[in-house]
Amino acid sequence: MKTPIGFIGLGVMGAPMARNLLAAGHDVVVHSRSRPPVDELVGAGAAAADTPRQVAERSDVVITMLPDSSAVRAVVLEPGGVLDGLAQDGLLIDMSTIHPTVSIEVATAASQRGVGALDAPVSGGDVGAQQGTLSIMVGGEAADVERARPLLDVLGKTIVHVGGPGAGQVVKACNQIVVAVTIAAVSEALVLGSKAGVEPERILDVLGGGLAANRVMEMRRRNFLEHDFQPGFRIDLHHKDLNIALESGDAYGVTLLATGLVQQMLGALRTRGHGGDDHSGLLQLVEELAQHRIGAGATAISEGRA
Repeated sequence: MKTPIGFIGLGVMGAPMARNLLAAGHDVVVHSRSRPPVDELVGAGAAAADTPRQVAERSDVVITMLPDSSAVRAVVLEPGGVLDGLAQDGLLIDMSTIHPTVSIEVATAASQRGVGALDAPVSGGDVGAQQGTLSIMVGGEAADVERARPLLDVLGKTIVHVGGPGAGQVVKACNQIVVAVTIAAVSEALVLGSKAGVEPERILDVLGGGLAANRVMEMRRRNFLEHDFQPGFRIDLHHKDLNIALESGDAYGVTLLATGLVQQMLGALRTRGHGGDDHSGLLQLVEELAQHRIGAGATAISEGRA
């Protein structure tokens, strides 16, 4: 018999993840601040609950996929939250990206109630969530990781137990540094090449075949080339994640110069009203500074400025 699963948080990432659990044959109870994704999943076979506590009362395992630390605290720790509803020996898998200290706080509170807790943030974006190919970095006790593994295998392709409570969030901060700095580097390369008269498609083709190849170019190629910045993963959220990385750097005495620069670039886009754009929309700031939109047919080479 499949384990009854609760799923809270049905955004761009959470909704397809919950759908994959349904497709794997699990009974899934869902809850979200927004009603339309709940109704959509109910139509696909899920059951709805009105509160986080009700989700937990009807589940052996609860998965949360929420936007930030304050949301996790509210849904999990406050009265009427998940920990008020999960029975002893239940399991909480928080797949949000939050501050490591909050994951440790959640794990401590869960342990006091006889509940297992894992921090299991993900990488792979909306495409990985849809296809069940996410990379999942898991912090927590080894026995709880093994209990969760059959579910994580439905949601992701790479599942790595990286350490104790909070370790998953530390590794996610590392991941978000690499992704953000890579997006900035690809954006700068595209704008430089395009303004010098080279077609952006050709730039990506060549870079993708050499040492500069990266998943950002593979998964966000169309976004860059078509200027389609529908999220994906919102600039607001990546800005939040880099704040976590910078705070972690301060805590451990690690200087994160490139991270700080890209965090400021994302902040500039937020002030321009682009916080809801996909993080590949960082390209827009590089274009603005260069006064050039990629693919716009610049003639720098023919004018002798190459």
